[in-house]
Amino acid sequence: MTTTALDFTPRPGAAPLTRMVAAQAVAETRAVLRNGEQLLLTMIIPVLLLIGFGRAPIITVSGPRIDFVTPGVLALAVMSTAFTGQAIATGFERRYGVLKRLGATPLSRAGLLLAKTLAVIAVEVIQVVVISAVAFALGWSPTGNPIWALLLLLAGTIAFSGLGLLMAGILRAEATLAAANLVYLVLLGIGGVVIPLTDFPASVQGVLHLLPITALTTGMRSVLADGAGLPVGPLLILLAWAAATLALASRTFKWE
Repeated sequence: MTTTALDFTPRPGAAPLTRMVAAQAVAETRAVLRNGEQLLLTMIIPVLLLIGFGRAPIITVSGPRIDFVTPGVLALAVMSTAFTGQAIATGFERRYGVLKRLGATPLSRAGLLLAKTLAVIAVEVIQVVVISAVAFALGWSPTGNPIWALLLLLAGTIAFSGLGLLMAGILRAEATLAAANLVYLVLLGIGGVVIPLTDFPASVQGVLHLLPITALTTGMRSVLADGAGLPVGPLLILLAWAAATLALASRTFKWE
């Protein structure tokens, strides 16, 4: 009878990049879903807005209110996760030295950013499923090509992620917390999420259309509510915001 000798020789070295990124992405996703404040921001508030503005006669729009409100709430969900949630979490990770410690691991900075992006996308997938399920229960009847809607959501995610990383990389954690929540509330109010842009003075509507949340909301609404093709204008606005914010974030972001 022959026996095979066991080899206990240590094999130091980093795991493959894909495995490290996947493990960090899972950890980031769990951290978001286990955080009560993050869950309130990413799930509960959008659903409450969807139910409230979709059922109660608070706003006057042509057609079913739920068809008008749902695309805006989907856009809000992207902003809450990719911008507000990510900015606050990253800001406090800087303050407590988490990013500095992660920088000492074999996971590269590019790998860490990729993991954070994958975590944001994972949370957004859950948001879209939950919000869509509630909207369908309320009578939502989407039209148009869902591929265009997904393309807009992806562009919006990149744009808001760049804005969130830009804010978290230059401000103190407390300032990031205050500023991110303030921007969230302001864009919720003036970005056409639940209040039609036609309710605002004509003199400011042109400026409001250049905001990333307005571009995302308008594009999503044109596809899902109006059945339009690819909304090139809103998509270009989102891509411009993405290019500008990511370029600035790469130059100004401080890891410590």
